[in-house]
Amino acid sequence: MNILIKIEMPAIDVSITERKQSFSQGEPEIKSIHGFIDFHQIPRDKGGIFTFYNVNDELLFVGKARKIRQRVKKHFEDNVSPMKNHRDEVYRIDVSIVEDPTEREIYETYIINEYHAKYNVEKVFYK
Repeated sequence: MNILIKIEMPAIDVSITERKQSFSQGEPEIKSIHGFIDFHQIPRDKGGIFTFYNVNDELLFVGKARKIRQRVKKHFEDNVSPMKNHRDEVYRIDVSIVEDPTEREIYETYIINEYHAKYNVEKVFYK
């Protein structure tokens, strides 16, 4: 008996890119975190998968979280992130809302291996 499991990338719900803020005089400046100012677009209390890409659309890192915005921001702020030495390479962040923890685990492992995420070191089977 052959069993075929077909997994596809989950739909992207939010995509933000690095950008330099331009503002008019008198307009408050939004503090950027490594060039990103749109973290507010990522849902605060949703679980999901996030992917970091460089300017050449190469996949740098894949992660999952129960609270997605908090986890994405943590990769740009803490000193234990596998991305700590590569933050300046990140140009685009894609977020897919995936509430089920088992599905998040499957998607993360699938994306890391199918698309060869450059800086993921765990769950890597393709090397």
